[in-house]
Amino acid sequence: MGLRYYSAMTQVIIVGFVCFLCPGMFNALNGTGGGGQLDPTAGNNANTALYSTFVVFGILGGAIVNLCGVRWTIFGSGFTYALYSGSYIYLNHTGNSSFTIAAGAILGIGAGILWAAQGMIMVSYPREEEKGHYIAIFWVIFNLGGMLGGILPFAINYHSDSGSLADGVYIAFVILECLGAFLGLALAPPAKVTRDDGSSVVLVKYTNLGTETMEILKLFINPLMLALLPMCFTSNFFYTYQFDNINGALFN
Repeated sequence: MGLRYYSAMTQVIIVGFVCFLCPGMFNALNGTGGGGQLDPTAGNNANTALYSTFVVFGILGGAIVNLCGVRWTIFGSGFTYALYSGSYIYLNHTGNSSFTIAAGAILGIGAGILWAAQGMIMVSYPREEEKGHYIAIFWVIFNLGGMLGGILPFAINYHSDSGSLADGVYIAFVILECLGAFLGLALAPPAKVTRDDGSSVVLVKYTNLGTETMEILKLFINPLMLALLPMCFTSNFFYTYQFDNINGALFN
């Protein structure tokens, strides 16, 4: 059976390519160590600001997606990735890291919302027995972004004697991340998405701030949710060490 635009699989593939172009390119940039700068201080401070806001909006993101919808939240969040990459052009020319740190904090807001929207699609669109298959397809597409995005700084900076990435690398990342943001608008409204068996996607949608707040607070007394926290910690804890202490220090 061919892919239908309103099928759950098509929507998962689209959100996979959004993450290919936005978080995937972010991973490629951060994977160079220090955001591609010879001095990693600005990148480290920006990532501290990023994850500080990410913690908060990772919790609030689900409520924001419920209130504002998947397409528009992914669209808006995608541009925060482009802002972060573009801030390094300013850093290259001024040496002032304030904008980069602020862009990191803004990206933490956008990333929390984007991943909440992605998670909603991944757990709601496929049937229960299809979830492993759909999640695998998404992660292959998404991680190809980090891999292929890593070619950009290598190719553009290959003949450069500078210790930091050239403006052209950051511009390329900005363009790709803006494309990812616009691709979010290609997602179909959830009400129109149907699975291959003909069933409709069922979403629990809350429409007022009070209800959303109560649902968030309930998470902190849900033992199954709390049991996930150690795994959430270990899944991201290693990034700073891997990107800066290994990639940044050992690879030019």
